[in-house]
Amino acid sequence: MKISFSVVVPTYRPGEACVEWLEMFSRQTIKPRQAILIDSNSGDRTVKLAERYGFRTWVIPKSEFEHGRTRMAGVEVCPEAEIVVLMTQDAILATPDSFERLLAPFENPQVGAIYGRQLPYPNATPIAVYSRLFSYPAQSSVRSSKDIPEMGMRAARFSNSFGAYRRSALLAAGGFPPGIIFGEDQYAVARMVLNGWKIVYKADAEVFHSHNSSPVQEFHRYFDIGVSHREAAWMLREFGGASGEGMCYVRSELQYLWRRAPRYIPSALLRNGLKLCAYRLGFQCHRLPRWICRVLSMNRQFWNSPATEVTPAPASLSAPRTSAPIDTL
Repeated sequence: MKISFSVVVPTYRPGEACVEWLEMFSRQTIKPRQAILIDSNSGDRTVKLAERYGFRTWVIPKSEFEHGRTRMAGVEVCPEAEIVVLMTQDAILATPDSFERLLAPFENPQVGAIYGRQLPYPNATPIAVYSRLFSYPAQSSVRSSKDIPEMGMRAARFSNSFGAYRRSALLAAGGFPPGIIFGEDQYAVARMVLNGWKIVYKADAEVFHSHNSSPVQEFHRYFDIGVSHREAAWMLREFGGASGEGMCYVRSELQYLWRRAPRYIPSALLRNGLKLCAYRLGFQCHRLPRWICRVLSMNRQFWNSPATEVTPAPASLSAPRTSAPIDTL
């Protein structure tokens, strides 16, 4: 299948992992028409490295980064692409055909978005490993609005760490929302599902992406998830809850750790308790002083001031691109 696609990657001080990310990007069997890197003023060699590998770069002040608005700005400077692939700086393509495998289901005109499997890094802790195994199983699946009664919010599960959108479907759904603290991918995909599009999980399209987060880091993350669900209460009305997935995860994680790494069980119990508390606090954020929300949040600048517009794209990004896809990487 020949398809026109672009890649958009927001970055902020990725460190040495940037080199490995770019190397695997350069080895892909299919190349994007345009590769855009939006850097939050890292001040390191990220931009120069990316340009060396064929990326067109766009630097914005760190204070202007916003999960939805910044990614949407990247989509908007790729008007010629049928498909836009979103990635994060720490999701390293696992095989040379990761892009090719990810995009294959777009042959079906009913497919609006596809996301791939995230594998744990070799140094992942047992808790981080199980998180990937549970959320990204080895079997592919297709979801649509017909699955909402049984799956609830899981029918709109998605990840912008390695996900692709049919541009027309994304725009028809309103794109990624500005002013949202977290979960811009699930927000957009939920709209797409309600608009009648199918969402594909492609298990053989793989990246390495996991986090050895501390309990405190997980608390901050789940506080923001609670806030995002509060902000997008319509999703809970339309999709309902996660159909008991939380308790299913806790039980299966404990069983996995009992067999593989029992010494991590106390840590898992602590983390799950903190995540539940954090989510509930985030969902009740409107009852908390703003300064407390700032302390509890992972995305603290969200609470600092009203969102601002992203710095306009450089002329080299905004201008139509009529040349052939990047083939020099």
